[in-house]
Amino acid sequence: MARRLKDAFWNGFYIFVVVVSIALTKLIFRLRIKGRENVHRNEGYIIVARHRSYWDVFLLAAALGVRNRIHFIARKGLMRNNAILQRIIEAYSTVIDRESFGREDFRQMREAIREQRLIGIFPEGTTRRRAGAKVGAIHFANLSDKKILPVNIFAAGPYPPKYPFGFPAITISIGEGFSAGSLDGDIANDIPRATRNQILSDRLMERVDRT
Repeated sequence: MARRLKDAFWNGFYIFVVVVSIALTKLIFRLRIKGRENVHRNEGYIIVARHRSYWDVFLLAAALGVRNRIHFIARKGLMRNNAILQRIIEAYSTVIDRESFGREDFRQMREAIREQRLIGIFPEGTTRRRAGAKVGAIHFANLSDKKILPVNIFAAGPYPPKYPFGFPAITISIGEGFSAGSLDGDIANDIPRATRNQILSDRLMERVDRT
């Protein structure tokens, strides 16, 4: 009973956050959403987008709506913030150590991808400019039966925003889901797996940019 009440609370809170995010992002970012029909209710996805601002989380939640709850993969560094924010992150994310990714991080990610319908991953792992894409999204897409869902957050103006008045117009495009294997193309069969996954990760981000 206690577990059900707890789950009901966090489900309700997520709906509240998404409704507020939709209203707020449409007001300040003049948010437009394209391609929501590509998210099929009977399919699970690994949602992939570039990470340039902490607004990205709220924009993705708003774009997919209240019926498509996203479970994010979050980095351990976010847990240094206040206790309330930590509790919220834990409720809607699987927290991993991106810098020293180990066996327990692998187990937690694999379990989350198996149990959650929609997994949100920012392959760059940080909002810092020029950060390269890590291979986790490709690796776990290959290990699971989930398709990758590319999402392009396009900002016509400064993004991250320049406060208090520099808010860009944002269009979010949701592409069609695809398998990680469809990115293989002309990659030679005899190259090391780590090299292959890095090439696929770079191609994945190029696909996101074209969405």
